[in-house]
Amino acid sequence: MSEQLKKLTGKNAKEFEPIAFELVNKPDVKLFEELVSQEDFLFDFVKQNVASRLSKYCNEVNYKNLLQLLKFYSPFYEEFIVSTLAKYANEDLTDEMLNLLENGNRNEKTYSAKFFSYIQDPLSIDLLKANAYDENTFLSYNCASTLALLGDRTCYNQALEKLKSEDDFEVLNAVKFLVSYGDKNAVDNILDVMRTSAVAENIAVEIPYLVNMTDFAITNDGLFVLNLIINGLGEISSLAQVFDFHLYEIFEKLLNNPNAAVVILNAYDKFNTLTENDEYLYDETKDVKQEIFDIKKLIGNTNINKLKTLVEQEINQDSQFVFTALDFTQNADKVRKLLNSTNQTLILKSLEILKKLGAMTQKDKELAIKNITNENIRNIVLAM
Repeated sequence: MSEQLKKLTGKNAKEFEPIAFELVNKPDVKLFEELVSQEDFLFDFVKQNVASRLSKYCNEVNYKNLLQLLKFYSPFYEEFIVSTLAKYANEDLTDEMLNLLENGNRNEKTYSAKFFSYIQDPLSIDLLKANAYDENTFLSYNCASTLALLGDRTCYNQALEKLKSEDDFEVLNAVKFLVSYGDKNAVDNILDVMRTSAVAENIAVEIPYLVNMTDFAITNDGLFVLNLIINGLGEISSLAQVFDFHLYEIFEKLLNNPNAAVVILNAYDKFNTLTENDEYLYDETKDVKQEIFDIKKLIGNTNINKLKTLVEQEINQDSQFVFTALDFTQNADKVRKLLNSTNQTLILKSLEILKKLGAMTQKDKELAIKNITNENIRNIVLAM
């Protein structure tokens, strides 16, 4: 880290003020590039301080200097940059931002897409739609959310159709667009596809950014989403997202809810795993580690044996928690009944659990094969 950046991010006003002034007025593009490149090593409050310091020196004379910073994107400095440009926007600047949205690099397009959430120019709509499914998450998010503000539903309706695709990647892109668009009416469509999707856990971690999970989690659909989120913690989602998901508050609500027994037991198992393996917590911040241990302690105070008894009720093919419940049962007879299920994936899972319990017989295997028509699943069973 250069001396200039140390001063800019430091606490001494006599040191950071002249550097902030120069970064904006020169502008010092190299220093801003370094600032963005080092953001993973700076606390959020430090980045917020820097944004405020830079914003202080922006005015109607020098605001266009910020255009030279747009090649380097950061979500931490986006708001101050874009709001400043929008504050002093005129026809020429709007045209320039339209040009960047069409011809700029991804970073410039990302800032520009946000700009048009302030300056709602209908000329931006086609360009926003062209970038709405970009692989860059920040760009696609800004395009989708700005299209929502502009009232354009074309991509929204397209995303609803994409949910029906057999391509998991396309489905997930559609889900991310719908979440970024922010229309809660899409939740039911997302839930419908999630229930049968091979990327259900990837879809589940997007839903808390569209609905209030602390309220949603007490519903049957919400419990199902929460269970999938727990499955993906540390693999599909980062542990820092426990704050985004409000998991501590949610578990406080659910601990005495018998309908949540499977979810709580699954969480108990997951948070034990997270805290007993250094690989999960090694690179996490102190706050994240503390939250993980606090959640573990909270869940650990519940009656685990009672939960295991309640979980037995979920071992039937009509339960949306049956796959999770199977991981916690010792009841081979109940598992064996699922070999006549119409769900072939559930038949395979049941046979795997019987094998794990040391209770699988040749008769069980023959019954499973009899009820399976999917060639891939059949081959797995034959190899067991």
